[in-house]
Amino acid sequence: MTTKIEGVIFDWAGTTVDFGCFAPVNVFLEIFKNADVEVTLEEAREPMGMLKIDHIRAMLQMPRINAKWQDVYGNPFNEEDVNRLYAQFEEQLMISLAKYTTPIQGVLETVEWLRANNIKIGSTTGYTKEMMMVVVPEAKKKGYSPDYLVTPTDLDNIGRPYPYMIFENMRQLQLSHVKHIVKVGDTASDMKEALHAGVWAVGVLVGSSEMGVSEEEYQQLTTEQKQQLIEKTRLKFESYGAHYTIETMQQLPQIIGEIEASLEQTISYSK
Repeated sequence: MTTKIEGVIFDWAGTTVDFGCFAPVNVFLEIFKNADVEVTLEEAREPMGMLKIDHIRAMLQMPRINAKWQDVYGNPFNEEDVNRLYAQFEEQLMISLAKYTTPIQGVLETVEWLRANNIKIGSTTGYTKEMMMVVVPEAKKKGYSPDYLVTPTDLDNIGRPYPYMIFENMRQLQLSHVKHIVKVGDTASDMKEALHAGVWAVGVLVGSSEMGVSEEEYQQLTTEQKQQLIEKTRLKFESYGAHYTIETMQQLPQIIGEIEASLEQTISYSK
């Protein structure tokens, strides 16, 4: 039985591109503001990683937002409201999406290391297939192109936290065992997706949606402030059940080494 990691499955925004995951967040804030129900940045980020229409529905179900919606409109929200907000979200996101496709620092070097070590690279996302038709070619121009991508659109709009996008990556990339696969993401939904699939869950901290700051804001922090923010974000991922956390993508090869050592030890014990 092999003890080698066969594949890494990355999330996109906030993990490999779009430091801070600001493309969708800014639009969520805008569409709710236009509906006269202003939401906070924390509320907009909480369901991050889900299929975007599910994300809107999850926000509307939050007690404060739900109550505010009823104050403004006199009735609880319904699916027509969800669809209307989503239509506005999709239209606005498609306009700005191409601007948020720059690979996060360390991603390109780590991808190069993975390929040199014969580790396949899959990906999952909360974006639809149509949205990724903007993101994928723009990211490729900037040097990032995984071996495979699965969107919720490919699976009858069943996204995270369900594990099916991971399983489809496994099928297409011919990966043999969940314990030889690492999922790297920047949200609670990513960690749930990984845990539900039975793969290793790794949360990336710097540049994540969970950390919630732009690259410019992060660079302006003192070393002490950065470390405090990193530790605060690490605790969040640990509460979500992450097996490991990494500050930046440069640490992923070290984590893969630790997982492989763990697998080897498990096999030795079973003999």
